[in-house]
Amino acid sequence: MAQAAPVVPAEAEHTDAHAHGHADTNTGASNPKLAIWVFLSSESIFFGAFITTYLLYRGRSPANTPQPKDVYNIPFTSVTSFILLMSSLTMVLALASIQRGDHRRFRTWILATALFGVIFIGGQIYEFTEFYREGLALKTSVFGSSFFVLTGLHGAHVSVGIMWLLSLWGLSMQNRLHVQDAEKVEIAGLYWHFVDIVWIVIFTVIYLIP
Repeated sequence: MAQAAPVVPAEAEHTDAHAHGHADTNTGASNPKLAIWVFLSSESIFFGAFITTYLLYRGRSPANTPQPKDVYNIPFTSVTSFILLMSSLTMVLALASIQRGDHRRFRTWILATALFGVIFIGGQIYEFTEFYREGLALKTSVFGSSFFVLTGLHGAHVSVGIMWLLSLWGLSMQNRLHVQDAEKVEIAGLYWHFVDIVWIVIFTVIYLIP
């Protein structure tokens, strides 16, 4: 006589699903990943509003105040932008490393990503200082206000990303980040790629469009 199949408790099925990386939602993504996508969607609208504001006020500065062509150092900003974009590559390498359990390479790539972000922020601070010396400040004109608010908000997002990456590096150094935690790195990577993509748009709009 055939034996009846054992009944598996619902809790055990839920735990097993998480262990094998199955989705928590009907969308095919886990709850944390779905949450970061929703957050990034709202951030896209947020940055879109500020970019639109910049475009509206860019040409409305008084003639006696610094104009974009007077202060922009496009070659310098292009270098710092390239460094930020390269950090997306190191972020991909960091994720690939943790997924295959190579913790040494993960720490190297995640630290390199954070370092590239720090260099970008350093370049932005230097640029802001130079603009201030040339007479362009937050209160100089509506152009100055919209420029500093837009780029400053992006810099703040990059700074948050740097702290996030360094926290993952710290967890790895304490042996508290394992292969099964790769989704944590993937979520951080989604945020980091987002700030990189946003900067491509900002750089194009501010520096490249006449």
